[in-house]
Amino acid sequence: MKFTAEQIAGVLDGDVVGNPQIEVSKLSKIEEGVEGALTFLANPKYKSHIYTTKASVTIVNRTFEPEHDIATTLIKVDDAYKAFSKLLEYYNSVKMNKQGIEHPVYIAESCKQGKDIYIGAFTYIGENVSLGNNVKIYPNSYIGDNVTIGDNTVLFSGAKVYSDCVIGKNCVINSGTIIGADGFGFAPNEHGEYDKVPQIGNVILEDFVDVGAGTTIDRATLGSTIIRKGVKLDNQIQIAHNVEIGKNTVIAAQTGIAGSTKIGENCQIGGQVGIVGHISIGNNVKIQAQSGINKSVKDNEILQGSPAFTLTDYNKSYVHFKNLPKLVKVINEIEKK
Repeated sequence: MKFTAEQIAGVLDGDVVGNPQIEVSKLSKIEEGVEGALTFLANPKYKSHIYTTKASVTIVNRTFEPEHDIATTLIKVDDAYKAFSKLLEYYNSVKMNKQGIEHPVYIAESCKQGKDIYIGAFTYIGENVSLGNNVKIYPNSYIGDNVTIGDNTVLFSGAKVYSDCVIGKNCVINSGTIIGADGFGFAPNEHGEYDKVPQIGNVILEDFVDVGAGTTIDRATLGSTIIRKGVKLDNQIQIAHNVEIGKNTVIAAQTGIAGSTKIGENCQIGGQVGIVGHISIGNNVKIQAQSGINKSVKDNEILQGSPAFTLTDYNKSYVHFKNLPKLVKVINEIEKK
């Protein structure tokens, strides 16, 4: 797809300085710009690159005035960074605006389909599934029986949604995600073996939830595992059965949350955090990367360490942690004396 500088300026409410008919078909960093590329300048540290970039069009702030000759056509806007982000969204929406049903696919006759949907090849859609308007399901995906998917939700290639799960509107489910697999439920018997406890609940994702690639969200034993509105999950996260995550909470990669734990709203959880089951974490909690949470947490806490404690105490303690070898040496010398 090609766009002229004039067309782009129209989308961004910007002004063209240079050739309004010059065309671009790709995006690039300013220092890596090539002919036919669109880039932007927002950070003053990269200002020198605007005089050498080969990008055809560059988005800049209205306040920018070149100090030397430049070859690139400028589009002046109020905020170059926000404008470029807006353009990325526009570009992505155009690129992903697929419609229709590819073949081969299997779609049960009882499936209800909204308008303008896209279903990629080799996808399986089970009985009594409900697909909202503008839903996009990329190739090699699996949608189990009785699943509901809301308007404008996208499932990328290889996503799996097991039976009875509910996915809201405007969600993004990335490749390799598994929603609704059995929770880890086993009971020991008299022979020292483990009998499986049936997992008959489901998973509910509310609206505007993003789920990263390779993340797994287990179905509840009874009831629902619930991911509230606006939650953002990174890649390779494990969420166990009956967990509930409050709205607008964000969780980074490789975090694991054990069963029946409740996490509040607006929390920020770093990568590789481990959280035990059957506890409650309050609202606005921040947990630093690689922390281990083994007990309930009150609202507004900031935690670090394993087992985790408050960030202020952790930083004070760390001064002593790193000096432990010296302290041991001093103690040994005192004992010898």
